[in-house]
Amino acid sequence: MSMSRRKILIIFIAVVVGVAFVAVVHAQVHAFDGRIVDKPDSLDTSQWPKPRVAIVFGASVYSSGELSPTLEDRVESAIELYRVGKVDRILVSGDNRHPSYNEPKAMQDYLISHAVAPKDVIVDYAGRSTYDTCLRAREIFGVEKGVLVTQRFHLSRALYLAMKLGLDAYGVATDGPTPSSLGYQSVRELGAEVKAFLNLHVVRPNTILGEKLPIK
Repeated sequence: MSMSRRKILIIFIAVVVGVAFVAVVHAQVHAFDGRIVDKPDSLDTSQWPKPRVAIVFGASVYSSGELSPTLEDRVESAIELYRVGKVDRILVSGDNRHPSYNEPKAMQDYLISHAVAPKDVIVDYAGRSTYDTCLRAREIFGVEKGVLVTQRFHLSRALYLAMKLGLDAYGVATDGPTPSSLGYQSVRELGAEVKAFLNLHVVRPNTILGEKLPIK
């Protein structure tokens, strides 16, 4: 076999193996999709131990302090869960690694300004990633069972991480079913799924932990 053909064969095998690996990871990540509902009213938390906690994942905040549409969508869904009595507390978790940028504080302010009692809003300033938010919810805030609130494209990965990290989780999708077309976000999410798998099984992120602050 010539050198050029050998290279082509090696590349072909590498591509096949890579595609197969991504497919296996994708299947594992979506194994918990049966725990996702599209409407807060569809989630039955009546038999859950209290306090029942909604976990809201951070997203972009503008320099004015206003929530981006993505983040506002998540927070509004958490407010609905709270309003209809599905949860008793809302844990907002996001990025605050720079003094000038504070996702969880912006979420907290929004919730309180929309009739959520201040005592029912818990703030996690070190949720720098989906992995960090899930791990800290379990290890720092003592959440054993919770409701994850985010867009559907993100929710499968969040559920996968939560369940594998010991957090018994269900999810409320904030934007209905995911479109069937494979857009940019879906392709980006495939890479994020592989990263989540590697974080669980190969290289654990350097998550900030510390004093336990159980939600009461």
